[in-house]
Amino acid sequence: MTAVEQTRHLATAIPGPKSAALIERKNAAVSRGVGTTMPVYAARAAGGILEDIDGNRLIDLGSGIAVTTIGNAAPRVVEAVREQVDQFTHTCFMVTPYEGYVAVAEHLNRLTPGGGEKRSALFNTGSEAVENAVKIARSYTRKQAVVSFDHAYHGRTNLTMALTAKSMPYKHGFGPFAPEIYRAPLSYPFRDAEFGKELATDGELAAKRAISVIDKQVGADNLAAVIIEPIQGEGGFIVPAPGFLPALLAWCRENNVVFIADEVQTGFARTGAMFACEHEGIEPDLIVTAKGIADGLPLSAVTGRAEIMDAPHVSGLGGTYGGNPIACAAALATIETIESDGLVDRAGAIERLMKDRLHQMQADDDRIGDVRGRGAMIAVELVKPGSTEPDAELTKALCAAAHAKGVIVLSCGTYGNVLRFLPPLAISDELLTEALDILATALGELRT
Repeated sequence: MTAVEQTRHLATAIPGPKSAALIERKNAAVSRGVGTTMPVYAARAAGGILEDIDGNRLIDLGSGIAVTTIGNAAPRVVEAVREQVDQFTHTCFMVTPYEGYVAVAEHLNRLTPGGGEKRSALFNTGSEAVENAVKIARSYTRKQAVVSFDHAYHGRTNLTMALTAKSMPYKHGFGPFAPEIYRAPLSYPFRDAEFGKELATDGELAAKRAISVIDKQVGADNLAAVIIEPIQGEGGFIVPAPGFLPALLAWCRENNVVFIADEVQTGFARTGAMFACEHEGIEPDLIVTAKGIADGLPLSAVTGRAEIMDAPHVSGLGGTYGGNPIACAAALATIETIESDGLVDRAGAIERLMKDRLHQMQADDDRIGDVRGRGAMIAVELVKPGSTEPDAELTKALCAAAHAKGVIVLSCGTYGNVLRFLPPLAISDELLTEALDILATALGELRT
C-alpha cells in the first residue's frame, strides 16, 4: 500500500465529482435509513489523514467513531490480518475453535480493571455485547430489571434501543421496546450547575439522587444490573463528577446488582487509560468493549468476574461470527500496538494539546459553554451567547464548515449541540493544531 501523505489537501470542492457520483448511486441503491456524515467517499486512510476518491486529504478527528484508535491500516494489524486470511477465514468458534479467540480473551482478562479470576466472551458489535452482558447479569442474579441513565447510548438493537435515552434518530418509530428497562439521572456537571454548584461538583450527591430514583422506581430486589458509560459517548462526552461512579458501584455491591461498564467508545487507550473506569479507580463486575478493540474489524466482548460470566448455561452464549478469527488477529495486533507504541501516554498528550487550545477559544468566545473529556475523547458544548441554552444550529453549521475545509468532525449530545473529537492516536501534533486552527477560524466566521 502506498503511504498516505500526512498533510491536508483539497484537490476539489467537498464533495468532488467522483464522490458526487457515488452519492447518487448510494441514494438509488442504499436504504434511506442509512445516513452519512461526510459527503465524500474514502479511498485510503492512515495516521491522521483520510484520502477520498477525488484526491482530497482530510484531517481525521473521528476515527470512524472511535474505532481506528491506533490509526487506519496500522502496519501490525495489516500484517496479522493477511497472515490469518491465508490460514482460514472462518470455522465458527462453537464448532471448531481456534487459539486466536482464546488469546484475545486472555488479554482482555489481563487488561480490564479488577483483580481475581475473570472470563470473557466475544461477539461482533457493541450492541450485541451489551445485550449479552444483560443476559449474563440476569442469569447470575435471577432478577430482570435493568437501569440505564439519562443521555445514555447503548446501541440500535431492540434491547439496546430501550437502554438508549435519545429518541431521534435512534428509537423514533421503532417500538415497542424490550420491557423492564428503567432510567436514572446522570451526573452531568455542566447542566447540573443550573441546580447548584454542589450537585455539579459532588459526585456522591449526584449518585444519591440517582439511587433514590432507582429505589423508588425499581427496587434493588428486582434489579439485575445497572449499566453506564464511564464517559458518555453519543450523549455528549459527559464526564460524571468525581465520586459518582464509585458510589453507584458501592450501592450495587451492597444490593446484589451487577455493575456493567459500557466501554464500547471509551476503551483501549482512548481516554488516556486503557479503560475509562481506571480514572475513577473502579472495578466493574462486567465490562463491555468493541470499537477500538480491533482497528476496524467487527469484534466486541464482555469481560468480568468469573462467577458472573460463568452463570449462563453451556451454549447460552455465542453466535456464528462471534470472535471471528480475522477480527481476533486484528485485536491481538491492536493490543500489541497500544502497548508497544505507548499509545495510552499519547492519548494524554493529545488531551493536553487539545484542551489548552480549546480553553483558549472558550475564553474568547462565550458560545463555548463547556470543554470536557479525557485523552483523545474531547468535546465542546456550544450554547447561545451568554447562556447555557443549547445551540444545535451553530453546531451543525460549524461541522459543515469544518467538513468543507477538509476536517472530519462529528456532533453528538441529547440537544445536538456538542462537537466531539476522536482523533486517532497516530495523528501528529501538527495535524491536530491545524485542525483546531481551522475550527477556530470557522467558529469566528459564524459569529452573527
